[in-house]
Amino acid sequence: MKKSKIFVGCMAVVMALTACSDRMDYHEYVVRDRDEIIQTFDRVGGFMTDIYNHFDYDFGQYYSGALLGSASDESQYSLIGNEIEDFYNGAWSPTNAKGTVWSDMYEGIAVCNVLIDDFQDLTFSDLELNSDYRQQLYRYNNYQWEARFARAYFYFVLARQYGGVPLVTRNQSYDITNSLSRESSDSIFRYVISECDFIEDSIIADYTDMGAMDMGANETGRADRLAVIALKARAALYWASPLFNPSGDKERYRLAALYSKQLIDEATARGKRLADDYESLWATDNFNNPDIMCEIIFGRRVYGSESGGTSNTFEAYNYPVGIEGGVGGNCPTQNLVDAYEFASGDSAGLRPDQLPDFSADSLYYVGRDPRFYATIAKNGDAQWPSYNANPLQTYYGGLNAEPLTGGTPTGYYVKKLCHPAINLSSNSTYKADRHTWLTFRLGEFYLDYAEAMFRYTGDAYSTTSELPMSAAEALNQTRRRVAMPDVPQGLSPDEFWEKYKNERMVELAFEGHRFWDVRRWKEAGDYFTSVDEMKLTLNPDGTVSGRRTSVSRMWNDKMYLFPIPQTERMKNGNLSQNPGWD
Repeated sequence: MKKSKIFVGCMAVVMALTACSDRMDYHEYVVRDRDEIIQTFDRVGGFMTDIYNHFDYDFGQYYSGALLGSASDESQYSLIGNEIEDFYNGAWSPTNAKGTVWSDMYEGIAVCNVLIDDFQDLTFSDLELNSDYRQQLYRYNNYQWEARFARAYFYFVLARQYGGVPLVTRNQSYDITNSLSRESSDSIFRYVISECDFIEDSIIADYTDMGAMDMGANETGRADRLAVIALKARAALYWASPLFNPSGDKERYRLAALYSKQLIDEATARGKRLADDYESLWATDNFNNPDIMCEIIFGRRVYGSESGGTSNTFEAYNYPVGIEGGVGGNCPTQNLVDAYEFASGDSAGLRPDQLPDFSADSLYYVGRDPRFYATIAKNGDAQWPSYNANPLQTYYGGLNAEPLTGGTPTGYYVKKLCHPAINLSSNSTYKADRHTWLTFRLGEFYLDYAEAMFRYTGDAYSTTSELPMSAAEALNQTRRRVAMPDVPQGLSPDEFWEKYKNERMVELAFEGHRFWDVRRWKEAGDYFTSVDEMKLTLNPDGTVSGRRTSVSRMWNDKMYLFPIPQTERMKNGNLSQNPGWD
């Protein structure tokens, strides 16, 4: 098959993908051959823009509202029968392989390969007389680096989910691609890291500071040098983790720490820092507010079908049942709630399962880590969301509770990622707004550094000449942002590891990390075999009491990696299956 025909095929894929309501804004395309496409900058630029449509995010679009967090110990989906249950009820299999990541990522890789192989060294005569010709050509010359970054990111996503996969780095016919065997996970992670090393010195350093070649605010959603380093650092940490590093090679942790340090140092030199207000990171203006953008490395803007590139899909999935427009959605577990320490640093004796007469009105909910109140809606909370006139009633029989369909099974609803001013009432004029999925933010990389440094040195407090920040000091950065006390001195390695995992669960809740973190640590047997719920009851005296219940879930170690979809193996007889899924 000729490359021109491959290109037409890729364009057909683009047209199909852009029909989805949650894709990035796009240009209308018609299928053209290569010679016609390369005549104009807009056609090539539109093709480049569509590559960003393939970046993953998780606002519930893959599983009819359920987040991957509801297949972990973060949350429980409130509507029974959702396909997210297949992850833990035994229905997961190669013929029910869960999600479209394989096809989505390889479609994205194919588009990248077309741009990298077939759209170089163009001059665009249609622009030559324009006053901004030099700026636009500079933008075009950066496309190859953006595409190589995207391709590396897509391979990271594939390796995270499947381990080793076929490696395709050229625009080639599908019959060749569909005959390739899987590379090892080592090879894929090495490829991602080496690509980032190659790209980082060539890609635009900072779209927001282009001087005479200012590209404008609309470019802040594109990848730059920091995004490339962030991918390298995250990929290195995954590669060093037990799931992909069975020999325990500590040198990988050293590299992961060095790359996270590089990201932190370069971000700091560019004036980036942790945002003062944790909750604001998901505000509607997080793509153009300097006080929020200071932490964001790269965000994937998500557009809905509503006019103006706005959406209310996440709110519609997750607002409490019992208010107009709410269906319940992803309800935080008691496991997650317990992870939020008290601001005093003292949590001893205050777990609800340890209290003889737990009351939902008790001190259990007072003085918690501020991230608790930014993430979780609980019984009695007022004006959640903003148009809800009644305090939440999550006790059995309450306005927002079981036995209503979609009533929270855990006693809680999710706040984080929601925009509470969005009003889903039939008479509302404010029904939607902009949403940005934070693919990389600085807070993650302080934690990534802490993990890599701890695993490399073996304790929380050691430093080296090239890594002068200890794991504990890195961990304290996210805690200090919300005025939580530093981790204590003198923690044993086991104690620090538990403290680290807890901090990561809290700081990154519902950002798409927990499902993968527990897998790469190979600790699913400790965390994914059950989740805890809080069943609340209204007492005759008006108080609310709670009873902790545990719900079992199925886990098998083959689930550390996804099964290769049977449909892909039918197309390619050289694709081996992941262990345990045959």
